[in-house]
Amino acid sequence: MADLQHDLRPAAAAEEFDDLTQQYPDEGVVAAEPYEPVSDPDDAPLTRAHAILAAHPVADGYNGLPWALKRLSYYDLEDGESTVGTDVPRLRRGHVGALFWSLHLPEGLDGDRAVGATLEQLDLAKSIVRTCDEGLRPACTAGQVADARNCGRVAVLLGPAGASAVGDSLGTLRQLHLLGLRALTLTGVSWASDAGLTRFGEEVVREMNRLGVIADLSGAPEQTVRRVLSLSRAPVLFSRSAARAIRPHPVNLPDDLLAELGAAKGLCLVPLTAEQTGPTVRDVADHLDHIRAVAGAQCVGLSGTYDSGSAHPQELGDVSCYPRLIAELLRRGWEEGDVALLTWGNVQRALRGADFTARAAQQRRAPSTATISELDG
Repeated sequence: MADLQHDLRPAAAAEEFDDLTQQYPDEGVVAAEPYEPVSDPDDAPLTRAHAILAAHPVADGYNGLPWALKRLSYYDLEDGESTVGTDVPRLRRGHVGALFWSLHLPEGLDGDRAVGATLEQLDLAKSIVRTCDEGLRPACTAGQVADARNCGRVAVLLGPAGASAVGDSLGTLRQLHLLGLRALTLTGVSWASDAGLTRFGEEVVREMNRLGVIADLSGAPEQTVRRVLSLSRAPVLFSRSAARAIRPHPVNLPDDLLAELGAAKGLCLVPLTAEQTGPTVRDVADHLDHIRAVAGAQCVGLSGTYDSGSAHPQELGDVSCYPRLIAELLRRGWEEGDVALLTWGNVQRALRGADFTARAAQQRRAPSTATISELDG
């Protein structure tokens, strides 16, 4: 990224989510402030966990609420909604400061149907945020996420969506970005497969870098993962991947890929699901311990996966339960600085990196007009 930094010139951000760049202008990318302890080491772990989370809330990397609400004729997220695992009161009890809303679709949707269904989910997500403006605020950049938190709101970022939402059109990718999309999962399409990225797939990644759309590699084939890691100028993330050495789930990552992710300054968001991490809060903590040891403290985060149809470990049944997980980590000797990175700092770094890369790339290249037929034949 150093070569981009040297050429960076001031430019207006390209992001738009209901004209957010005009309402809440990003102040630019700045280095993280040094961490200062916010709790008393002599306090009980759960009390310390609440104190740390009050200063460094959870940035949840994957939440399926929009799709879960499609089946409800009425809901009230502001006062509390027992039919789902996510509502504003529980987000506040869990000290959640930001969350990514998944736009993934049921299997079997592709082509124009996938594009249309993704647009409908984007529309629904924006409608939900508008009706919960006392508790939620839309965001596209790290600055807007911080602004929402400072105003006592939970920041909502849109994505990840499946790559099928783009179809084979870079123009569709740009329009989804203008509507607020900030992460795209590179699986389930011809240009990102077991054979890796095609030439068109590589152009998609370059255009994502230019726009500020983060590449999500959870579930992507290994060849695709390695090519994106070498190609992307912006940080990548795995939105729902734990450690395969602890639990051999196909979406979990082996140690060699975790090490490569750490070297690339990417981000592994550990899902709170019984299937991928295990049935207890201690199992989740085992994954976090392992990934921190292999990839580094700056490359691990949290992905609740609430309201996505997954079963959750004991004591982690909804978004209010994050303090219990943090208390378990403190019992294991985690330093408060590493906890602050896990919950908030690492996702903020990834968002800043994506925004920084986009601003620099927009000075170097125009929107790509390449087509899949031109590049892949």
